[in-house]
Amino acid sequence: MSRERLQTRFGSAEESPGLLLWQVTNRWQAAQRAALKPYGLTHVQFVLLAALTYLAAEGPVTQKALADQAATDPMMTSQVLRALEGQGLVRRLPHPHDKRARALEVTDEGRALANRAVAAVEACDAEFFAVLGEQGDGAPDAFTRALRALAGR
Repeated sequence: MSRERLQTRFGSAEESPGLLLWQVTNRWQAAQRAALKPYGLTHVQFVLLAALTYLAAEGPVTQKALADQAATDPMMTSQVLRALEGQGLVRRLPHPHDKRARALEVTDEGRALANRAVAAVEACDAEFFAVLGEQGDGAPDAFTRALRALAGR
């Protein structure tokens, strides 16, 4: 059996931004799952419920608009919305301006849950990303700007 090393341009795994992003994402997702567990929401359920609560303040929201806001797959968005609807957190109504579309609405229970859960999620984020504040002034802001650049690709 050959003992040849992986043919990578990196001297060590800690130099690979992709691997580091993977590791950080896995740890962050685990922290978020733990923060959301008391609310009975998965992370994707929370993201869609919170995004819908945010968008619904401006008027009727279509499934496409919600999927675009959350950067989620439209089919997965539909499946998660069905689950949220089954829990009484979301309603799908006829859209007032587009007969082909449905308007998504957050129920009072859904809005209250989203607002309780967002406090837990933001506290989780503050704790998780606090280490960036230890690297000097402006580090969390610079990190957020870098993430925005990557998200916009």
